[in-house]
Amino acid sequence: MIPPRYEGAYCLPDGRTLGYAEYGPANGKTLLWFHGTPGGRRQIAPEARALADERGVRLIAIERPGIGDSTSHSYASLADWATDIRAFCDAKGIEQFAACGLSGGGPYTLACAYHLADRVTAVTVLGGVAPAVGDDAAPGGVSGLVRTFAPTIKYVRSPLNRFLVRFIKAAASRADTAVDLAASLMPPGDQRVFEDPAVRHMFVDDILIASRYQMQALLHDVEIFGRDWGFPLGAIETPVYLLYGDADNIVPVEHGRHMAERLPNAELRVRPGEGHLGGLGASAEIFDDLLSHWPEEARKARAPRRAKAPAKKRRARR
Repeated sequence: MIPPRYEGAYCLPDGRTLGYAEYGPANGKTLLWFHGTPGGRRQIAPEARALADERGVRLIAIERPGIGDSTSHSYASLADWATDIRAFCDAKGIEQFAACGLSGGGPYTLACAYHLADRVTAVTVLGGVAPAVGDDAAPGGVSGLVRTFAPTIKYVRSPLNRFLVRFIKAAASRADTAVDLAASLMPPGDQRVFEDPAVRHMFVDDILIASRYQMQALLHDVEIFGRDWGFPLGAIETPVYLLYGDADNIVPVEHGRHMAERLPNAELRVRPGEGHLGGLGASAEIFDDLLSHWPEEARKARAPRRAKAPAKKRRARR
């Protein structure tokens, strides 16, 4: 499996840090990847890592506050994440970027599509969490759990964080067994994902690296998902691709349909027989979709084709 080209932590203007990892060429078109819940900077499918090199894409996975090398911090709203991403991009010289978010990374992806519309060319959401409260709230799936636990999570965040870190460290020596147990509880579509040894290794490597010091990002996610997102889905003009498995029992495909009906520039693609993690096998499709909106590629697609001039007839030599 291709390792990150670079890993580090960016220091934000207020002193907090954001951990991140880069794949692909440093001068490529930028695709920001927002991991799932839980997850970290190495939650990048093996196929996506290879495609970053092949397609000339600067693929950057950024850790949310409270995981890996990102300072634990409770955002007041999803707009704060977009503010941090703008600062990160300013520091890295990134003028435009596409974004992709898996599961819990979905809301953060859509927040960038709304708040950073001047920079975001297009986004993809893979089985992303839908709003749990407000006018855009979706029923079913994890929404009910989020509404139930979000108001109280701040009171138990510290002890839960310590428990999770210790639990993962204790289970590290039996990682394969833990993966098998987790997979056995998933729908058949997700079980097929874990049949790939490279994907199994990716998940284990990521969670062990991300949880060395903290696991609060998962708890921060639950807390912020239980609030109004602060922007209506109908106000997002950025192109949005929604990929959902029809066998997902965590974020049901109905959530994808729910958001597709409200997003003015969205395309929903239902993946037959796939569960919550099926989108990790759609790397080529994701790259094709997002790169097609890159400014120069979009111009090429819109440019009228010139009619070929009729071939000149050569005079026969006498």
